[in-house]
Amino acid sequence: MFEYPHRRYNQLTDEWVLVSPQRTDRPWQGQVEKIPSDQRPIYDPHCYLCPGNQRAGGASNPNYESTFVFTNDFSALVPNPPEGGEIPPQLLKTSPVRGTCRVICFSPRHDLTMREMPKEDIRRLVNVWAEQIGELGEKYRWVQIFENKGALMGSSNPHPHGQIWASDQLPNEPWKEEQQQKRYFEENGSLLLIDYVKLEQQQEERVVVENNNWIALVPFWAVWPFEILLLPKRHVLRLPDLSDEERDDLASLMKELLTKYDRLFDNPFSYSMGWHGAPNDEADYAHWQLHAHYYPPLLRSATVRKFIVGYELLAEVQRDLTAEQAAKRLREI
Repeated sequence: MFEYPHRRYNQLTDEWVLVSPQRTDRPWQGQVEKIPSDQRPIYDPHCYLCPGNQRAGGASNPNYESTFVFTNDFSALVPNPPEGGEIPPQLLKTSPVRGTCRVICFSPRHDLTMREMPKEDIRRLVNVWAEQIGELGEKYRWVQIFENKGALMGSSNPHPHGQIWASDQLPNEPWKEEQQQKRYFEENGSLLLIDYVKLEQQQEERVVVENNNWIALVPFWAVWPFEILLLPKRHVLRLPDLSDEERDDLASLMKELLTKYDRLFDNPFSYSMGWHGAPNDEADYAHWQLHAHYYPPLLRSATVRKFIVGYELLAEVQRDLTAEQAAKRLREI
C-alpha cells in the first residue's frame, strides 16, 4: 500500500508532504554520524547541570534529589524586552515578545536518559510539566515544553534535561494548529484529533503503542522517518487537566515508546519532542486537543540521518519511507 510517490495532507498544519518510498534503497555516500558513547558517570564534576555544580552563568545548582527547574542563564526570551524602533509599516513588521526560558533537569543522575529513569521518576516529571504549564500559563499565552535529546538534535549537554519557553505570543506551529483545529470543529462539530485517533484505531496500520488512556502513532502525514504523535484518548486541553490515572499511564507509555526508539537501531535514539496544548488566555479553546510530537532524525541506521535540505527547503518536505512502514518497524520491536 502506498508504495509509489504521492502527497499526503497534514490536517493539523494545512501542509502537504511528498512521500517517495522508492528512495529507501538508494546508495549512500553522504555524511555518516558517529555513534555516541552511552557510557556516562552517575555524576560529572564538569557538568553544568549536575547537583551542586556551578553553571556556565556563574550560579550554582542546589544538591537536588529529584526533578529540578531553574531559569535559563542564557534565556532567548526575557520578561521586559526594550521597545523596538520605528520601521516602515507595509513591508517590514516587528512585534516585541515578552517571555522567559527555563531548564528542567529530569534527574540528578547524569547517566540516565528519560527511558532509563524509573517509571516513578517519569511520573514525577509529568507532574512538574503540568505545574510549569499551570504557573507560567497564568502570565504567558504560550508555554512550550520540549526536549532535545542527543547531539544530533542540538543538545549541548548529555545530562537528561528539557526546556520551557513561555511567551505572550502564539508561535507559528501552534498558530497553524489553532487555525486547523478550529476550522475542523466549526465544519464538523467534533474534534479533529479525537476523530483522527478513532480512525487510526480502526485502521491499526500506524499505531505503535497504546494503553487505557493514551495512544502513540506515526501520523499519516509524518515528515521525520519515525515521527510520533502522542495523544490522550479523551478530550483534554492542557497537561494540568490530566487525571492521576492518565498521568500514570502517560509515564508508562513514554517509557515503552522510548524503549522502542532505543532498540530500533540498538543505540540511544536522538529526537526533539514537545507538548502542544490549548493556549492560555480567555478565548474558547474547546476545539483543542492536547498532544505531543516526537521528531527523530535517524533514517535507516544509527549513523544515517534524514536531512531537511534542497527540495525540502525550497519546495515541500519529503519522506523516504511510508508512515505505515515506520509504524510496523517500531511496533514489532
